[in-house]
Amino acid sequence: MDTGIFPIQTWGDFEQQFWVHFFPVNIEADAINALEGTSYHQGGWMVNNYLDNFQALVSDTDYMDPQILVVKFRQGLRLSIQIATISYGQPADTDPNV
Repeated sequence: MDTGIFPIQTWGDFEQQFWVHFFPVNIEADAINALEGTSYHQGGWMVNNYLDNFQALVSDTDYMDPQILVVKFRQGLRLSIQIATISYGQPADTDPNV
């Protein structure tokens, strides 16, 4: 009786299902789509989790311009955090270390 999600009979079946369900066809395209889309944002994540996820996405792309990275990161932060950072004085958009 097969009660699992995938009807896996052989190692080849497992490998094929593993690749289909856990590895995107084009990692770079998926990362770019996430960063360029309007749905990528911090949401309920802690800032450090958002930062880790953001850096993982960026590492899968060829984004090199620090200004673009800073702008994309800030745009994804919760509005309350964006406002709080403004009250402390806004660092230059070209500074990726902030």
